[in-house]
Order: sequence, then C-alpha cells, then structure tokens
Amino acid sequence: MTGEDSKKRRRINTNAYVFIALSLISFSTLLFSARSSVADFKDMGLTMYSGLRGSIHGLSSFISRTVFSVRELATLKQAYDSLTDRISRYEQLERNAADIRQENTRLREQLGFSRTLSYRYIAAEIIGSDPDNLFSAFVINQGKNDGIENNMPVIAYQSGEGLDGETGEVLVGKVVQTAPFESLVMPLYDSTSYISSRLKDSRIEGIVEGQGSPEAPLLLRFVRRTREDIAIGEPVVTSGLGRVFPPGIKLGRVTRVLYQENDTSIEIELESSVDFSRLEYVFVIDSRSPAENGENPENGAGGGN
Repeated sequence: MTGEDSKKRRRINTNAYVFIALSLISFSTLLFSARSSVADFKDMGLTMYSGLRGSIHGLSSFISRTVFSVRELATLKQAYDSLTDRISRYEQLERNAADIRQENTRLREQLGFSRTLSYRYIAAEIIGSDPDNLFSAFVINQGKNDGIENNMPVIAYQSGEGLDGETGEVLVGKVVQTAPFESLVMPLYDSTSYISSRLKDSRIEGIVEGQGSPEAPLLLRFVRRTREDIAIGEPVVTSGLGRVFPPGIKLGRVTRVLYQENDTSIEIELESSVDFSRLEYVFVIDSRSPAENGENPENGAGGGN
C-alpha cells in the first residue's frame, strides 16, 4: 500500500468521526428542543386549564350564590308576610278590645242610669232606620212581646257627651208602631212631632215641634207674649200635659227668641239635648200609674227588664 492510499484512508476515517460527532450533536440538540416544546405545551395547557377551571368555578359559585339568595329572599318574604298578618291580627284584637271596653263603659252607665228611673222601663238598642221612610224614624230591637205599645215615650241617658254637655235623662221621641220583636220610634225632631213643654225656670209653656232634621233647631211655639226675659240657654222640659210624656224630661236649651210685633205669641228656637248621631241605646218607659199597669200601688213602680 502506498503512502497516498494511507492518507486517503486516514482522511476518510477522520470525516467519519466528524460526521458521527456532528450527528450526535444534532440528535442531542433535536432531542432537547423536542423536550422543551413538550414542556412548553404542557405549561400552556396547564395554564389554559387553570384559567378555564377558575372561570367555571367562579360561574358556578355565582349561580349557587344567586340561587341561595333567591331562596333566602323567598323565605324572608314569607316570614315578612306572616309577621305583617300577625301584626294586623294583633291590631284588630286591640281595636276590638278597645271597642269592648268602651261598650262595657256605656253599658255600665246605662245600667246605673236605669236604676234611677221611677218608671217601668224596657231597655232597647237601635238597630235600623224606618224601612218605609214615613218618618225620620228608627227601629229598636224590642216589640209587643216585650211589652211595648204605641205612644210610649222613649228616653236616653246622656253622660255629658250630648249637645248641651250635661248628664241625665233626655227625651228621644215616642213609639209609633210595634211588631212582635221590633218597634218604630219617631224622634222629637220629626215634623209631625208635637210635645207639650215648658221653660224649666220661668215655667212658660208651649208646644215643641220638630223641623224634620236633627241638624235643624227645635221650635217652641204657641208661647204667649210675655214681658219676662227669656234667658238664652234656659232648659226646656216636658210639661206632662196630655199624659203621653211624663213631666220634667229634658228636651233642649233656648238658643234664640223670635218676636213678631203683631203676633200674640212668640217662637223660641231650641238646641236638642240629644246627639242623634251617637245614639245607640234607649229606654222605652211606661209612665202610667201602678194601678193602670196592673201592679199593686203599695209596691210602687218596678224596675226594667
């Protein structure tokens, strides 16, 4: 083998070594790059998954909180409605209790007043108005079966809350129609009502007439002309003439005196002692003597029923 062949062989071996070395280096570099790409891909996937998972968790948490809030609001609304209803019931019970206390007070006053009456009486409650509108009348819940008859006087107890602010018995009117369990009462302000009366202090007599309305003044008519001064505010009471109304029951007070130059009598306007807008209970009285009632005169007048 010549020297030239030896050089060629050595050159080939050197090139082979260089090629192998370069191949190894290239392979290592490629392998490293591939691993880096895989690592980057994993990191990117992890990041995206983490973001998606966070979004899903946030959305689910928001939905859960919203559903919980709606349920809580519904529960609170039910509780609020229940409390409101309970408060309304308590307020109604309180109003009812107040009404009952007032009713008991009025009934005690009526009972105390009834014990002072010297007549046989029948306590009654106003339950309605005149169904036929023949009078300015009202209906009471006692009738023939309770001993009520036509023309019986009807009075009421005034506890200082009437129009004149005094306490005592006042005239309301008289019974004009009876049924087994109800009666019709014509009030003194009816235009067909005529009551023999007198001024309590001066003893001047006349006839009290109504004008058809509780707001209109009563008229004391057929009063003889007199030079005596008639005092404004003087009480007017029943005279007892005619035997329909017992004497001394209060009708009203003088508010105005009407003089006419050519008349032989005067007229007097009265303010009724009864506040008909607040009237609830009345007493129908029988002012006949005990003998007329079929009672023993020695026993005197009885109480009510």
